Amino acid sequence: MQFDLAAGFPIVTTKRVAFKSIVAELLGFIRGYDNAADFRRLGCNIWDANANENKQWLSNPHRRGPDDLGRIYGIQWRSWRTLTKGEEYDQLSHAIRTIKEDPTSRRIIVSAWRPDELGQMALPPCHLLYQFIVEQSSRRLHMTMYQRSCDMFLGVPFNISSYALLLSLVACVTGYSPGTLTMFLADVHIYENHRGPVAEQLIRSPRPLPSLRVSIETDIQYLMIWLETVDPSAITLVGYDPHPPIKAQMAV
Repeated sequence: MQFDLAAGFPIVTTKRVAFKSIVAELLGFIRGYDNAADFRRLGCNIWDANANENKQWLSNPHRRGPDDLGRIYGIQWRSWRTLTKGEEYDQLSHAIRTIKEDPTSRRIIVSAWRPDELGQMALPPCHLLYQFIVEQSSRRLHMTMYQRSCDMFLGVPFNISSYALLLSLVACVTGYSPGTLTMFLADVHIYENHRGPVAEQLIRSPRPLPSLRVSIETDIQYLMIWLETVDPSAITLVGYDPHPPIKAQMAV
């Protein structure tokens, strides 16, 4: 799938998607959170079940207690363990620095797939890799991402908007305009208990896309600190008028 952010912010309109929760989850990833309580404080509770109801994780010796999520997405983005004992590598900061200082690089990649640590995660990463591509002539920043497992009713709508938001925020701090988001999806599926909700959604007609508004009070060029401290209330959608929400149970 490919979305041009110049045409509007890509968010599903045939049902209401919880944009505030998307913002909170992404900011938690950017801050390297590994605890469901930290996500809740930002306004996202979708990690509660994975932290506290997943039977395999509850019996995992690496779990450190209630709300612990282990070495999930944000930990890998910000604190990738190196071969040198005790040292960690901040992939996201490096990617942002490379966009600014070496924009022709074909190696601006952030990966969450750490095979030797999959057993230390409440949920192995579904969306596991993304790459930034700089188009210098138009001053546009593009992103591609790869997702290994795709819950099309609940998960993928979140993923579309989350990565569009990540692209937009990184474009802000590097001095570019957000370009296209290209998503490669593998193992696309609909869960049995989502069949009814999906049938309901499919009879609805899409509505116009909203636009993204990011309130910036200072010059944030190349400031990773802004990404780490921005309040979720500074990120809003203008003109989001979706159909009513359709409830469904998340598979854990």
